[in-house]
Formats: sequence, structure tokens, C-alpha cells
Amino acid sequence: MKLISWNVNGLRAVLNKGFMDFFKQIDADIFCVQETKMQEGQVELILEGYYQYWNSAIKKGYSGTAIFTKIKPIKVTYGIGIEEHDQEGRVITLEFEKFFLVNVYTPNSKRELERLDYRMIWEDEMRNYLLKLDKIKPVIMCGDLNVAHEEIDLKNPKTNRHNAGFTDEERNKMTQLLNTNFIDSFRYMYPEKIQYSWWSYMGHAREKNIGWRIDYFITSNTLKNKIKDSVIYDSIMGSDHCPVGIEIEI
Repeated sequence: MKLISWNVNGLRAVLNKGFMDFFKQIDADIFCVQETKMQEGQVELILEGYYQYWNSAIKKGYSGTAIFTKIKPIKVTYGIGIEEHDQEGRVITLEFEKFFLVNVYTPNSKRELERLDYRMIWEDEMRNYLLKLDKIKPVIMCGDLNVAHEEIDLKNPKTNRHNAGFTDEERNKMTQLLNTNFIDSFRYMYPEKIQYSWWSYMGHAREKNIGWRIDYFITSNTLKNKIKDSVIYDSIMGSDHCPVGIEIEI
């Protein structure tokens, strides 16, 4: 089974920048997107053979997630059941026979870390949500988690130490999650590999490969032996993020 995740930074924009070419070429069983920046129905997206599920923010043109899947889920859940967190369209959960798939767009702590306190609450509630699911059946979570976990996961760790996405607080929350029966599939498969999934639009960062790895497939520990590959498609353009993927036997 092939799963793809991509923060498209505006789905309508990326449709004009090769999205459908990649979508057709990769032929994923499940394709998750974050930061759609639109309401369902603002664009007619014909994806033959796929069921579509959308979770849009109340605020128009902001945040938002969607999942396109060839396999019809048993159940679809939008958000995590906590009103404070469910205004921005950041989570969709599909329940399948053998696993849960959770598509997530984690809030950014922003400049001056103005949203860091909220982010810490979000992290704890999200971890509790995943742990509840994991008690029922294994979980695959994907998305833009807005954190580079270790120094290997970004080009300039020393100068970014206290910046959003690489604060000790955010990194510690990721460590906490991974210590509660979850694994980072890419780092599990490739402990020493340096590859990034996001580049700033400033200073020709992508050309120079001055990037961060902040897009993930996180799985329940019980699935680790079923992972065949975890991939970063860093040659795919169209967004400031590139797609990431996992191949798993499940």
C-alpha cells in the first residue's frame, strides 16, 4: 500500500503547478494534503477512483486538510472532538479495517513564538487522541507537523535553536510522542540520511537545499516491520513543501 502526504500551500495554486501530474504518476492508494486554503467545492477536483474527504477552516483561505482514497473507510472523523482545536480544519481521521489513518496539519508556533503556548496544549491533546486510537488498532499519522525533531533534520540547527519549528519545547513534544509507542518512519528506515521536505521562499533556499524535514509519516510501533520504504519526493515542485510517502504492507 502506498500513502502520500503533501502540504500544498494552497491547493488551487498547486493545481496550476503540476499537482495532477504528480497525483497520476504516483498512483497512491491514499493521498493526504494539508494547507488546502479553501472550502470544499471552491474547485471541481475530479479524481477518478478516489473518495474525497475535506476538512476546511472556518476562516476562509486558511489551513485545511483533505484526503483522497481509493479504499472506502469504515468511518470518517473531522477534528479530535475538542472545539478549541477543531476550528481550523487541521485533522481528518479515516478508520479502515486494520488501521486508522490520521491526516494532520499541526499549528505553527509563528514568529516570536506567539502561538507556542497553544501549540503545547495542541501537542498534548493530539498525543492523547492518537493513544486512544492506538488502543483500538494501529495508527498511521501523516502531515506537516511543523517541527524538525533532531539536528539532522534541518540545515542550520545552531542558528535556528529558538525559532518556531526547532524550539526545545516542540522537539520535546515529538520525543514524547515517539516514546509512547510511535515511530518516525523515515528516521526508522534511514537513521543517518539527510533529506528535507520544506524550504523557505527566501534567499533561494531550495536551490541551495537549505531545508527542514517537517513532514512525516508516524506509525504505531506495531507496524514498523511492515514498512517497506519511507520516501521524500524532494524533486517535486509546486509548493514550499515537497510530498512525502510511505510504502507499507497492511
